[in-house]
Amino acid sequence: MAAWNSFPLQVIYQILGWLAFLSWSIGGYPQIILNFRRKSVVGLSLDFEILNFTKHWSYLIYNASLFFSPVVQKQYFDKYGYGQMIPVAANDVAFSTHSVIVNLIILSQIAMFDRGNQKFSKYAIAIVAVVWFSATICFFIALPTQSWLWLISIFNSIQVVMTLIKYFPQAFMNFLRKSTDGFSIGGILLDFSGGVFNYSQMAVQSIDQGSWVNFYGNIGKVLISMVTIVYDSILMCQHYILYDKKGNTSKNLEEVNQSLICESPIDEEIKGSVKCSHHPPAEV
Repeated sequence: MAAWNSFPLQVIYQILGWLAFLSWSIGGYPQIILNFRRKSVVGLSLDFEILNFTKHWSYLIYNASLFFSPVVQKQYFDKYGYGQMIPVAANDVAFSTHSVIVNLIILSQIAMFDRGNQKFSKYAIAIVAVVWFSATICFFIALPTQSWLWLISIFNSIQVVMTLIKYFPQAFMNFLRKSTDGFSIGGILLDFSGGVFNYSQMAVQSIDQGSWVNFYGNIGKVLISMVTIVYDSILMCQHYILYDKKGNTSKNLEEVNQSLICESPIDEEIKGSVKCSHHPPAEV
């Protein structure tokens, strides 16, 4: 395993890593606090949380395996060379572990607090089921040949895919409601900072080693940073520029639900204007 060439860069690497850990870890608490104060999760996408839970579990499996397992580390060095560094740091493992715990807390709040008309969509449930079924199949494929590096790379790919799609339900819900009320922007700001710190940490390692192997050796860490930055930018734009963050949540949710019920003008005419129209009846 390669050693650091520059002590100052090694210190910067550690600082950036733990700043990413703090940003991403603390980023989960504003939503927990907001849910607790409101005794409600209305405005928080339930699909976002279940996809996020799958993502963090997959990332924990990858980070913990590559950081702690000598067998997996040997397979990594056999593939990328013994002159390279393991691309997973202690802060990556700490972040993954903490994120799983935070997500469990939020899921428990979803079970306890008011959800309004919100529920997990069949699409999100199907995605999660397919992901874990596929991961199980991959485990049995890797078992005969002990291809553990390949297996955890699958989990790394899973967390990238989950990161790509997990933000969409929340962004889409904000779009439908034209509001970000009930969704904590504080967590997004910290999430954005974590993405920047995480990417910067990998850049520092590459500069010290004079090699970009750690980038494609742990492409998942690179992509999670870039995807996080892009999606968080969209959510921040929705909150600060596009929508009223203090909008009438109940009214917006009612409008979203009614827009889904009122399928067409013909249906409205058949069912009557009272159910689907937002206008009061004319006075006689």
